[in-house]
Amino acid sequence: MKMIVGLGNIGPQYTKTRHNTGFMTVEAFANEHGILLNNRKMEAKFGIGVVDGHKVIVVEPTTFMNESGRAVHPLMEYYDVAVEDVIIVHDDMDLPLGKIRFRDKGSAGGHNGIKSIIEHLGTKEFARLKVGIEHPKQVSVVDYVLGKFTADQTPLLNQAIDKAEAGLLDWVNGMSIRDLENKYN
Repeated sequence: MKMIVGLGNIGPQYTKTRHNTGFMTVEAFANEHGILLNNRKMEAKFGIGVVDGHKVIVVEPTTFMNESGRAVHPLMEYYDVAVEDVIIVHDDMDLPLGKIRFRDKGSAGGHNGIKSIIEHLGTKEFARLKVGIEHPKQVSVVDYVLGKFTADQTPLLNQAIDKAEAGLLDWVNGMSIRDLENKYN
């Protein structure tokens, strides 16, 4: 089984904010492949389906961003998902809006959701798909990531989500992170 985890904050006040780009991306993937995120267990909302013959679980932690690992690790154990079969989808301020980047491992890079997952899994060795939201200009980081995309930014966001969906499908079908980096980064 493959596990795709989108990071974000729960609650209507955070819907469609920059920090919820991970949620938006995995929701688009789930919708495209008929996976309903209607299960709730272990501090997560998730759905299980079959994508191109592969069993896939799509997850959104129902913790806040900085506690994402509390949901991810127990679900991995419950469904017996190996760390190499998990990919975490999250926003990244160091990438331009509209760009995505696959990585096979690394530090948290200041992202509290990734930091929590590293702490709970006890390793930095898990795949990530970063979706660029670019760095704020003349606004605090907190206000920026918790703000919504502007009308001018939305087409670039949609382009990134489309590209991310295609990359996730390639990942589900067994493409290595190295090959994904070469194709999408």
